Amino acid sequence: MTNPYTLYNGDCFEILKDLPENSFDMIFADPPYMLSNYGLTCQSGKMVSISKGNWDKGNGIAEDFEFHKKWLELCRRLLKPNGTIWVSGTYHSIHACGLGMMLIGYHILNEVAWFKPNASPNLSCKYFTASHESLIWAKKDKKGKHYFNYDAMKNGDFPKDNIKKPHTQMRTVWSIPTPPQSEKLCGRHPTQKPLALLERIITASTKEGDSILDPFMGSGTTGVACMKLNRKFVGIDVDKEYVNLAEKRILDVLNNKPLL
Repeated sequence: MTNPYTLYNGDCFEILKDLPENSFDMIFADPPYMLSNYGLTCQSGKMVSISKGNWDKGNGIAEDFEFHKKWLELCRRLLKPNGTIWVSGTYHSIHACGLGMMLIGYHILNEVAWFKPNASPNLSCKYFTASHESLIWAKKDKKGKHYFNYDAMKNGDFPKDNIKKPHTQMRTVWSIPTPPQSEKLCGRHPTQKPLALLERIITASTKEGDSILDPFMGSGTTGVACMKLNRKFVGIDVDKEYVNLAEKRILDVLNNKPLL
């Protein structure tokens, strides 16, 4: 049996250059938000530094935009003609990504708001509490015939999403809680996405057996969802610790263990 996943530890720019053209049916990317230069945030009810590591430090608006434009260009080369890409981010990064996508030639299909019903409070009390992230779904080319599992999105079971009404078209606001502790038993990542979010994305836009790439893999939630949904997965991360964490989580699924 062919190994259903491949993980790379290294600079995604270098690795993306070496992957074969037109290889992937879907890409999910959660690139750095460039927030780790300063600031505080709330985690588990405590005030903590916003710094996540050198990989999340910004270098100014122009340079950060070029960073996003560069990886988006490399990813577009890797998408199959009818492939699609999902890009996740907050207002710190998603607008730069969206502009870069339009300049490069992607065709945007939807912008989805991922609402977090259990979002952390705003500590300064000077702004609205940030309780959502944005997801841009786009196809490689306007002429591409992208796949959309309309029936699964309309008639699927989404018991924890109180916005989605049974047997009605899925809208572009999804209510999905942040990752529960059960998804962090193998270890933690500061920007970890909930498994339910990736399962919905992958189910909506790919078929069983399709190949999926995550160039900023983190703790490997995309890979875990791929294994559960019978997709092939390629993941990249610059941090060896997170590559090891991702592989442990993926192997737990393949070995039919309960840890996620």
